[in-house]
Amino acid sequence: MKTNYSNLETQALAKHIRISASKVRRVINEIRGRLYEQAPMILEFMLYRACYPVSQLLSLAAANASHNLGLNKADSVTSEVKVDEGTMLKRFEPRAQGRGYPIHKPTSHITIVIKKKST
Repeated sequence: MKTNYSNLETQALAKHIRISASKVRRVINEIRGRLYEQAPMILEFMLYRACYPVSQLLSLAAANASHNLGLNKADSVTSEVKVDEGTMLKRFEPRAQGRGYPIHKPTSHITIVIKKKST
C-alpha cells in the first residue's frame, strides 16, 4: 500500500502568548501562504514585537515537518496560520477616591500549519 504524501501536514501551537491577537494578526497576514524560505526573511525585517514569537513558532513547525514527515524545508509552505484570543488577565489599578480601575491584559494562541508545496 502506497502512502499519499501530497496532503500531509504538521502544525505547531503556542498558547498564552502575552500579546493581543490583533497585533499578531498584522504579522501573520504577511506570511500566510508563503514558502518557508521566504517567511523568516519577511519576519526578520518587520519591526513588530509579535515577530519574535511567530518566527520561533515557524521554525518549530518546520522542525516538526522535517522530523515527523521527512519534508524538506525548501518544499514546505505555510498553508494555515491563525491567531485566536486567549484568556484575559484581569488586574485592577488604584484610582482616586478609593476606586479601582480594571486593566485587561490580553493573551493569544498562535497556530502554524506547514504542508508540502504542491507542484
